[in-house]
Amino acid sequence: MARRLFWLALVADILGRQAATAQRLLVSENGDTTPIPHWDLQSSSETSEDLAFLAQAGADTSSWHHVPVSKCTLMGCLLHIGVYDDDELWFSNNLESFDWRQFTVPWVYRHEFSLAPEAGQHYFLQTHGITSRGDIYLNGELVADREFQSGSYSGHEYDITSLVVEENALLIQVHPTSYYHDLALGFIDWNPSPPDNGTGLWRPVTLKQTGGVSLGPLSALVSVNPGSVTLRATVRNLEDEEVEVSVRAVISEPGGFARHIVDQTVPLGPGESQVVEFNKTFEDPKTWWPKQWGEQPLYSATLSVSVDDILSDTVQQKFGLRTVTSKVDKDDDIVFSINGRPFQVIGGGYSADMFLRFDPERFEAIAKYMLDMGLNTIRLEGNNEQPELYEIADRLGLMVMAGWECCNKWESWEYNRELAIDTPDYWDERDYADANATMYHEAQMLQTHPSMLAFLIGSDFWPDDRATKIYVDALRHSNWQLPIVPAASKRGYPELLGRSGMKMNGPYDWVPPNYWYDTEPSEDRLGAAFGFGSELGAGVGTPEMGSLKKFLTDEDMDDLWLRPNKGLYHMSTNVSQFYNRRIYNEGLFNRYGPPKSLEDYLRKAQIMDYEAIRAEHEAFASRWSTGRIATGMIYWMLVNAWPSLHWNQFDHYLHPAGTYFGSKVGARIEHVSYNYVDRGVWLINRSLDRSGPRTVTVEVVDLHGNEVASETYAAETVPNVASRVADVPGLGNTTDVVFIRLVLRDSESEILSRNVYWIAPSVDQLDWGSSTWYYTPVARFSDYSSLFDMQPASIETAVTVSKEEGDGSWTHTVVLENTSTVPVFFIRLNAIDEDGQDVNPVTWSDNYVTLWPKEKLELRVNDWGGDAAVVHIDAANAPSTSLALR
Repeated sequence: MARRLFWLALVADILGRQAATAQRLLVSENGDTTPIPHWDLQSSSETSEDLAFLAQAGADTSSWHHVPVSKCTLMGCLLHIGVYDDDELWFSNNLESFDWRQFTVPWVYRHEFSLAPEAGQHYFLQTHGITSRGDIYLNGELVADREFQSGSYSGHEYDITSLVVEENALLIQVHPTSYYHDLALGFIDWNPSPPDNGTGLWRPVTLKQTGGVSLGPLSALVSVNPGSVTLRATVRNLEDEEVEVSVRAVISEPGGFARHIVDQTVPLGPGESQVVEFNKTFEDPKTWWPKQWGEQPLYSATLSVSVDDILSDTVQQKFGLRTVTSKVDKDDDIVFSINGRPFQVIGGGYSADMFLRFDPERFEAIAKYMLDMGLNTIRLEGNNEQPELYEIADRLGLMVMAGWECCNKWESWEYNRELAIDTPDYWDERDYADANATMYHEAQMLQTHPSMLAFLIGSDFWPDDRATKIYVDALRHSNWQLPIVPAASKRGYPELLGRSGMKMNGPYDWVPPNYWYDTEPSEDRLGAAFGFGSELGAGVGTPEMGSLKKFLTDEDMDDLWLRPNKGLYHMSTNVSQFYNRRIYNEGLFNRYGPPKSLEDYLRKAQIMDYEAIRAEHEAFASRWSTGRIATGMIYWMLVNAWPSLHWNQFDHYLHPAGTYFGSKVGARIEHVSYNYVDRGVWLINRSLDRSGPRTVTVEVVDLHGNEVASETYAAETVPNVASRVADVPGLGNTTDVVFIRLVLRDSESEILSRNVYWIAPSVDQLDWGSSTWYYTPVARFSDYSSLFDMQPASIETAVTVSKEEGDGSWTHTVVLENTSTVPVFFIRLNAIDEDGQDVNPVTWSDNYVTLWPKEKLELRVNDWGGDAAVVHIDAANAPSTSLALR
């Protein structure tokens, strides 16, 4: 008995030691891939110049910065460990005084890790994004130098089997990034450049262990009709003798209800590689759709290779059954289709965080905001981000357009006369090699994601013929099944791909609502609602007071209304056309009257933001089916890299304001809208399955609440079609601003859409002949100032339902009732916590609403974190009030 206990204790000790050893090993099993979990970091000015010495186990880094994350730029690392604070850096113009000189020299990342190398094991070091160049050392040996490991998106796999030992030291020296000399990741004129220009390990560096046979990335070629998939991967024999490889594919259907296992045997000679392929047609295929059209079922696939029944390597991916195609139509406009259905793109331009920190939880909130607004696509212009972004988009049903950025080394072609640098650094052999590595890496990362819509290999300008072929070959070699678009503009195109079908004619600054509807003759109307606008918008996105106080001084906020033409640090860069709010403020002051206070300015700004962006969305939606159709638009922009005063649909703190709710109304799936030019009512249907009889009630009242006109029209709605219903009655003889209320009901009289406009007797007169690339001037402004002389109104408020949801959020139903005989104009509701701070993120069924005399309206608010205690309510012509939620 004692001897038995002794042996049990000995076995337990051995197993415990093995488990402890495995736990501290970075990788321990064939098929394991693990990111380097944390880094020691130091400026090269503070370290030894002998990098080979520093890249050996045991080197003293006790005085270095210790960063407990797997990826971060230099600034991202220093912010993470508290050397700097971005709230302080971003407050007012503090960033101007930052000491950027510390980043003019290389910096060194270092990490020590343990392995248990044995005969037959192989190890690979994988890079996925180093900005913009790096020297890589392992255990005192140079693995790759800065000339090879260059380009922000260049992914490489280095065989380090001969270099690894039990205790290892990895060192990566990163070199200062130049946006005009490196294929880097930047922000153009969206905001000030980060002090480090994004230099560093912005994506993780990973270590992979395999046996004698390895697998390359797994691709999934899918078909919807029939529902099928072809899985492909490259199998490589790493040994110097022939092997018989057992390859197994396991495909799991959505929900895990069915698994399909397919095996094959592949003989490989010494060092030989071969592409393996598995085909599967599903009996009951589950089609993946964008959110507005259906569900997002995801299949999963695992490929594994074994030799003599011993696992050597494995790769996994998820995929969805969906197809995307595009064509350039007779009007030279691109039209996308998903699963055979024409798809109008309604989206926004994304920006990464200024310091390239990716927070999956934050991005998921952004994606949910987009879907709540009715947007269906996100454009990544060079900010192609981390793999988690695409995984979230797959799961939520948000389409993604990825691609390269403009205005720097990416577009340094001889025919690009707009590149504003003194000595253009045209591409050399190294750049073409970087482009090849870059495109291969990104294509392999993106290929399986059903959320992908297209890849734009150019932005403002198209790549030259050599770069185009490099990009296209890399995409096609990676089994790319999606449209490849040569540029986001019509300035030119490479012969290999032909025309892009995308226009980039602006605007980027404020234009009045009627701008989007004036399409005759269309080619002279620049950004109006026809064709595919790859980036365009009215330059709106003014944060509300609660957000402004987080990044502006009192004097900064006074500048907004007291000094309307002043350059503002939290706009674009100081050499940009968009460094001030002059054009925007000219419209605000002339149309709504000079503001009397900061609060008055912000209210008028939200009103102008709301009407400007709603009109853009509604114009493109209503022009989807008639004349020269509006095939899509990307609003410029969706989010900012930092707290900004424009170019967003919700601010940096995720607070939804006028721009958000103007988008939410204008981009509804089923909707009724007003055309500012033809004064007509349009019925919009962006669904695939909603059809049948509808009624549209059109009511017009003056500022005193007197009825001007009221009509109800019968209509028939058709899926994925927009059509004109009727003229708005009663507008011919108006001499002052009136309100129009449009209500869409189904055959059961359920309200599907409610929409209120304020309309002056005449529209803003545009000077089309003086248009520039960024806006069209207004020759004569409409007068809306009487909106702020309306009779006072009163609102009664109540909370009828407060319900705690299972995910910790709360849903509240707020009732607003106008007890007056005059309309209540532009009611803003804001959820705040017990400390009086804005609650973000939060979603409202509607907000920034206008109530008819004696009208009652219910609004639902979902407080994601359960922190909302009070709703603050104000309006242009009613007293402010607060409503306790529970």
